[in-house]
Parts: sequence; structure tokens; C-alpha cells
Amino acid sequence: MAYHFIGIKGTGMAALACILYDEHKKVTGSDIEKYIFTEDDLRARNIPIYSFDPKNIKDNDTVIIGLSFDASHPEVKAALDNPTVKTYYYNEYLGILLESYSSICVAGTHGKTTTTSMLTHILLQADTDPTVSVGGMLDRIGGNIRVGHSDLFLTEACEYTNSFLEFYPLYSIILNVEEDHMDFFKDIEDIKNSFHKFASQTADDGLIIINGDMEHTDFILNGLAQKHVTFGLNPENDYTATDIAFDKEGNASYNLVAHGEPKGRIALNVKGCHNVMNSLAAIACTEAIGLPLDAIRKGLLSFGGTHRRFEYKGSLGDVTVIDDYAHHPTEIRATLSAAKDYPHDELWVIFQPHTYTRTKAFLPEFAKALEQADHIVLADIYAAREVDTGEVSSKDVMKLLQEDGQDVHYFPSFEEIKDFVKAHVKGHDLLITMGAGNVVEIGEELLAEK
Repeated sequence: MAYHFIGIKGTGMAALACILYDEHKKVTGSDIEKYIFTEDDLRARNIPIYSFDPKNIKDNDTVIIGLSFDASHPEVKAALDNPTVKTYYYNEYLGILLESYSSICVAGTHGKTTTTSMLTHILLQADTDPTVSVGGMLDRIGGNIRVGHSDLFLTEACEYTNSFLEFYPLYSIILNVEEDHMDFFKDIEDIKNSFHKFASQTADDGLIIINGDMEHTDFILNGLAQKHVTFGLNPENDYTATDIAFDKEGNASYNLVAHGEPKGRIALNVKGCHNVMNSLAAIACTEAIGLPLDAIRKGLLSFGGTHRRFEYKGSLGDVTVIDDYAHHPTEIRATLSAAKDYPHDELWVIFQPHTYTRTKAFLPEFAKALEQADHIVLADIYAAREVDTGEVSSKDVMKLLQEDGQDVHYFPSFEEIKDFVKAHVKGHDLLITMGAGNVVEIGEELLAEK
């Protein structure tokens, strides 16, 4: 029997494929030809990757389907039509796999990749030998996948399409609950109900680690018998931070208070109060596991960020180029707030909205969040899985910013954006490419051309 992955280059899919391969299973996969960073781990294991073709489906295969593929896809249809083939969507099979581990699942509208990465550094510092699946490139593990040999399995748990409801973790981390993915969820009540269900599936002897500062905490915990701890900047939380400060590079530090007891100074190698929050969640989880605070402290300090999270890309003369994955108004506010503590003259943001439904749902919120920048350059909306219906465009974001007197510009092509940057960004300015699409290419191409 072989395992065949439809969409094997997806971050979660590639991780799962590598885990099964390292368990001595026969693994194949199919995907598009374009290079994706997850290929490196797959190629290192000599896992075959084919172009999409129904002939890839063999009798008696177990087929694992990426979440972006439906029954109309030729390979998916071939798998569903073959009575000898067992089919699972990615989240279904990962849920089955997690049952044999002590699992840590990191959920929330945003912050999942960073918090999972912080946890990875701590777990490795403490020699726990975890298996890890993280949604971005993490230098410490040479990619987004680490196959360990202990019973610990750390993974992100995404709410989109309710995929995280296939998981029954020992440790459930809920970083925040906000409106997002409105192409799937009806409204915030629908989202809250999903997170409540996720929390309810925490093991009876497990622990829910939840942001105590958000307005939905009581709703999510209502009626649940599992133990929980809260984290946040409000001093009433179980884990909180006092005397937050930022060094000359904008990196945060704070005094940790756990269950009312001072625990000493925590220094981070990342920026922003949002990362203070992420680190509190990581501390609460790893203390519950029983790891010593010294290892937790060293692990956090060793974490310098993941790729595409306030990632330093290089310099254009004295202009610093940063890339950030922020694509939700809350993430944008957090990133631009962190940028204020980074040395610079003027702040330029090249923002590429991500998906039409998200842009339409949060149009005024996007404009308000971007106002923290001195200058805003807008690229066209990155469609991702969606089709342009003509209902919304980046020009709508520009109009709102112009009404508020912001210096904002829109260009339909990356070449025009690059030409504008070359002509206007100067001195010790800070340039951030921002969005979950391919906007990162603008900064990378500018740096390659210098």
C-alpha cells in the first residue's frame, strides 16, 4: 500500500508526507511544477512528485487530498471513483495521526506560525525531540518540517473550513478570535462557535491555553470541564508581562509574572507587543509540559523570527527592506506598531490585499490599519483561490486612504511599483512589503537589481 498526496507541496501536506516517509511508508505526490520551498524536504527524501494526472491513483492506495482540492479535480475524482482507494482530506488524516501523540495545537486568527516557531525553539532547547509542522520556513529546523522521535507533536491548527475540528489535542492554544475567512464563515458568531468546539475537543486531562484579553474568552470556555490558563497584558491573567521595553533594534523584553509570582526578565529577539503575547502563550504551554524556565528563556531568545514575519531582506543604500506576511487588519496594525520601534526616518508600505472576500469584508479596517505608515503603495489584490467578480479592488482601499489625507499610490504592475520606489524612497527610510501573496518579490527584485 502506498500513500499518495494530491497537492503534496502544501506546507501541511509536505510535512505529513515526510512524517509518513520517515515511518517507512511508501509515499508519492502530485502538484504544480512551480518551485515551492517545501520541495526541499520532499526531494531530500527522494519522494516522487508528479504532474497532476488521474493515472497517478493506483489500486489500494491511501490518498490524502489537500484542502484546496474538491471532487471536480481529476485526481480527486479518480480516487473517489476507485472502490479500492481510501481517501482522506489533509486535516482528517492529520487528526488520526495526532491521536498517537501528545499533541500541541496552536490556533487563532493570527500569530499561529510565530507562536509555533517559538514553541519549536523552546522544545528543542529542552531536548524534547518533537515532531513539528509549522506554516512557514523556520531556519532552526531547516524548513517547515521536523520529524522527531518523542511523543510530542507540535502543529498549527487552522480554523479555515473548520479543519481544526478534526484535532483532539492535549494542549490547545487559542491566540485570538477575530473575523476572517468570510468566504467560509457566516459571521463572528459562527467563528466563535468553531473555536468553542475546538477548545471542547481538548483532552480531558489536557489544558486550554487562551488569550484572556480578548472579548470572546468567556464564550469559548463556557461549560468546558478541561483545565485552562489565560495569558495577556491584563494583570489578572495567569501569565502576563510587566515593564515591557524595546531595545535599539526594536526587540522586546519584559518581566514575566506567572500565577501572580514574578519570574524574572524575558528577552525576545523579535519585535512588537504582539510577540510579547505570542511568547506568553508559548511560556504557559511549555511550563505546563514541565520544562524548566531557563530552557524556556533561552529558547525564546534564540528565536529571531520566521521567514516572511518582519523578515529583514536587505538594504537599498540606507533604505532597509523588510517583508511581512500580514494580511488581516489586526496583523497590519501589529506589524506597523512594531515598525515604530525600528530605527528609520519615514515608513513606506507596499501592501498587496489578499483575496477579494477578505478585502471586501474589511475594507475600512484595512484603510485604518495602513494609516500608521507615512506612505502607502497598493498593488492589485492577490486572488489566491478566488475569482475576481469586480466587486472590490485596491482602488477602493486607496479611495478611503485619500479621504483621510494619506499619501497613497496605486499601480497595477510590480514594475511600476519598483520604478516608483526607486524614485521616491530615500535616506534611512524603512520599506515593508506586506501581504500573503507574492508581494515579497518586489523587494527581492529591487535588491537583486541594485
